[in-house]
Amino acid sequence: MTSQIVDTTSELIAKLQTLPPEKIQQVLDFVEFLAQKYTQPQEAEQTPQQRVPDLNKGEIWMSDDFNDPLPDEF
Repeated sequence: MTSQIVDTTSELIAKLQTLPPEKIQQVLDFVEFLAQKYTQPQEAEQTPQQRVPDLNKGEIWMSDDFNDPLPDEF
């Protein structure tokens, strides 16, 4: 660890020790929120889903007049 991280950690611990217990719980909740927020996208990027060819083959159909213009009443 660098000295800046150690200094920041020491300063954070010193300030936490001055807080009442309910405020410490709020800080802990916020830290857990940040940890969850910034770790989830990385996990999703590491495990991309593999595409499966012909997975739903024959499940949909398209009418023959799909590209025909719509009537004015529509």
